Amino acid sequence: MKKKIFKIIYGTIAATFCALLFNCGTKSASLAISEDEKNAFTQVEGDTISISSEETEYEIIIIEPGFNIWLASIAKPEGYYSQNFLENRNQIMVLEWNQRVLQPARYNPNLYEMQIDYFRQIDYGYEVNYKLYNYFIYFQRKYNQRLGPFIPRI
Repeated sequence: MKKKIFKIIYGTIAATFCALLFNCGTKSASLAISEDEKNAFTQVEGDTISISSEETEYEIIIIEPGFNIWLASIAKPEGYYSQNFLENRNQIMVLEWNQRVLQPARYNPNLYEMQIDYFRQIDYGYEVNYKLYNYFIYFQRKYNQRLGPFIPRI
C-alpha cells in the first residue's frame, strides 16, 4: 500500500515538474520583443490614432508614439480575433486601467492619466474593440505592465 502511494506521489511530482519545465520555456519565447517591435517602441514622433466606428458614435483618440506603426506591422490583422474575445479582454483590461488611474501614488500617473468609459452593454463595433485591445497589448509590452491575468502576446 505504501509503495503504491509513493509511486502515485512520485509520479504526480514528476509530471508537475515536467509541465512547469515545458511551460516556462514557451512563455519566454512568446514574450520576446522583436527588433521591429523595439523600433516601434523607440519612436519619439507623436502618433495620433483615432479609434472610431462608422456604425456607432463612439471614438477613442490615442496619442502614443509608435502605436500606429506597431499596429500596422506587428499586431495580428483585423479579423484574427472574434469581437466577443476582444470585448471580454477589453472589459478586464479597462477595469484594471481605471483602478490604476484612481491610485496615482501606487501606479505611475504619467502612464495612467485618464479613465476609459467602456460599458459591456454597449456594442462599440469590431474596429473600436480591435484597436483598443491592441493598444492595451502595445502598452503592456512597451511599458512592461500587466493589465490582467493574461500575458500580453502578439
